[in-house]
Amino acid sequence: MVLYKLQDFEPNYRDTFEGHDINGLGVYTQGTDEKVGTVSDVLVDEEGHFRYLVVDLGFWIFGKKVLLPIGRARIDYNVDRVYTIGLTREQAEDLPEFNERQTLDYDYEERVRGVYRQPADYVQPVDPLLTVDPLLPLEATPLIDTTYQQPVTPTYNRDSYNYEQEPSLFGLNEQDNQTLRLYEERLIASKRRQKTGEVTIGKHVETDTARVAVPIERERVVIERVTPADAGTAVSGREADFREGEVARIEIHEETPEIRKEAFLREEVRVRKVVDQDTVETQETVRREELDINSGNLPVEER
Repeated sequence: MVLYKLQDFEPNYRDTFEGHDINGLGVYTQGTDEKVGTVSDVLVDEEGHFRYLVVDLGFWIFGKKVLLPIGRARIDYNVDRVYTIGLTREQAEDLPEFNERQTLDYDYEERVRGVYRQPADYVQPVDPLLTVDPLLPLEATPLIDTTYQQPVTPTYNRDSYNYEQEPSLFGLNEQDNQTLRLYEERLIASKRRQKTGEVTIGKHVETDTARVAVPIERERVVIERVTPADAGTAVSGREADFREGEVARIEIHEETPEIRKEAFLREEVRVRKVVDQDTVETQETVRREELDINSGNLPVEER
């Protein structure tokens, strides 16, 4: 069973007790009115039920904190005191010390409960043979040793144990604590994260026709026929060299364009998310219980 500090379980617990705070109340023994210590905290279960008071035994044992089951305590807000029922100094010395850094498991609680369990908590046998206590659950009923007529401490199962099995330790004393609870409804705002859509970012390839101008050179032969200035002048036979088949050769060149492609990085696309904050207001009808007092002509003091 998991236990929580009252402050952690319900930060606004003082509203439930009309502004009263149990922390800091003095703890006294019932009957002798001897101060035992001070309440330093309250432990509740998963449903918010009081289970233990954490008591600082500064007046009995300096520097030691112990657990006091709520059934062994009576809270009197009229005098701002907590009275212990049946707690002795010897029991306080035997109680294991409470440490906030220590895990409160079943074994630790059993050590605490074992100190408070006394034979007087159970009904004495009326059958000379074997008798069970009709007020206790069957699995928690002590067996009676008929030889010595002494109750045998009951055993409990860690898997099935619950606090209701021991009303003497965890049951509220209705004679000393009579409470009428008034309830009200409150709006509890919470947020639920849900998917509203999805953005997909990818890439594809598009083709286009690119044009580029390349200047090139082409060679061509130009034949010019001209009449020399001394045309018509007679020449000697030695100068006139008639040759058949004489050929002049000239190489012709031209440039042709060569086109190739290269890939270049054009841009980067960075994808990220940003969170926009907004406040959404909503309203709902809540209910609250108010106290109706019908006392006739009797005087009633309301605090």
